Amino acid sequence: MSEFDTIIRGGTVVTASDTVRADVGIRGGRIVAVAESLTGGAKEIDASGLLVMPGGIDSHVHLAQPAFGGPAMADDFESGTRSAIAGGNTTVLPFALQPRGASLRQSVMDYHKEAEGKCYCDYGFHLIISDPTASVLGQELPALVEDGYTSFKVFMTYDDLVLNDRQLLDVFDCARGCGALVMVHCEGYDAIRFMTQKLEAAGKTAPYYHGTSRPQSVEREATHRAISHAELTDVPIMVVHVSGREPMEQIRWAQQKGLKVYGETCPQYVALTAEDMKGLNMDESGGKYVCSPPPRDHASWDAIWEGIRTGVFQTFSSDHCAFYYEGEMGKLNPKARTSFRWVPNGIPGVETRMQILFSKGVVEGRITLNEFVALTSTNHAKIYGLYPKKGSIAPGFDADIVLWDANRKETITQSLMHHAADYTPYEGMVVTGWPVMTLLRGKVMAEDRRIVGAPGDGGFLKRELSPYAVPAGSGGAMGMAGA
Repeated sequence: MSEFDTIIRGGTVVTASDTVRADVGIRGGRIVAVAESLTGGAKEIDASGLLVMPGGIDSHVHLAQPAFGGPAMADDFESGTRSAIAGGNTTVLPFALQPRGASLRQSVMDYHKEAEGKCYCDYGFHLIISDPTASVLGQELPALVEDGYTSFKVFMTYDDLVLNDRQLLDVFDCARGCGALVMVHCEGYDAIRFMTQKLEAAGKTAPYYHGTSRPQSVEREATHRAISHAELTDVPIMVVHVSGREPMEQIRWAQQKGLKVYGETCPQYVALTAEDMKGLNMDESGGKYVCSPPPRDHASWDAIWEGIRTGVFQTFSSDHCAFYYEGEMGKLNPKARTSFRWVPNGIPGVETRMQILFSKGVVEGRITLNEFVALTSTNHAKIYGLYPKKGSIAPGFDADIVLWDANRKETITQSLMHHAADYTPYEGMVVTGWPVMTLLRGKVMAEDRRIVGAPGDGGFLKRELSPYAVPAGSGGAMGMAGA
């Protein structure tokens, strides 16, 4: 009988802390040995010339969410996780959304039905709290946190999701009591409504004006307000999808003050600009790039890289939120042609997240290989209660591994993508660095652009309480590699 089910031989193992030439031994879906030379594998994978890294963990994706009367998302769990695994990701964390008036527990049960038996990679659920009633905060949310749904998101904008300041304080206070980590979408609702009405009255309705309606000041103000509420209630928060210098500096200010405020940014904020939303002569094609917060400018790219280098940002996520572009159920739906306010907010990106960060970060000398692993995998696992099961290559971890060709150049095109959307916002972008094989718990799931795994190979993950959700008054979180 072989000592190992699989040996990955001859590669360079990269974790958030180390880079070494080593073999990796896998048995029963877990890593059981990392050594200079291993023998006794029933199967061997030649990783000569490749990087052997933990599978990506994308902790911010949207799949199969309710549409609230608008166009439905393009990606369900099958297509979304297929796209994730093709891009080198082995775990995703989408959001179980509570519609207003609905039971939070029932919303989670309904979301499980959407995912069951469809996933190519492992997955867990964040919650979205849109209706923080007494029963939700007093019973449902604490019970769900205990059941392994240990993080949730709140919104400071959008008609169907926005919470007012008192609701935010109540939710933050509940999170402190039950140990949940709070993710916050920081954009000021009233300021956006004010700007939208002004722009529409002036006839400025093209997709480009989506960005004008929610400038950095709107994001900065909401970020500061969220931080102030978090300070008042002594609860750690993660500010998600930060787009530029002004909100980034608010997070840095809070961190320098000793507050437990964490930051996340995304590929669109180092690879797209507001100019992309102009499309061709201010036509509707700019709608392909509409997301919130919107892409900014090249100076904002520099600010985001500054935040990455200096540890303001702990995670680099995709905020994958795919809609079709063409047709009445896409970004070109009839209402969207009348005003940017009706263009569905969101872009696909889970499949290209790691390639963009590797190319612009590692290849161009902005971050190290170890920081890349921390930003795309390890920190996500640590922050969201998956460590030490996920997020590194060491004995005892799940054998979630991506083999990476650091020198491979590819041009991102829709024809290469595995998502259900009919476009990629990164069309024509040339990147260096590409996943050539992805293993989930030791099973090869994707190889050289081909999906070889099956729906249902991925399983649901109950998560532990995050050590980063411990209030400041209760002691510090564990050290975080790359942060």
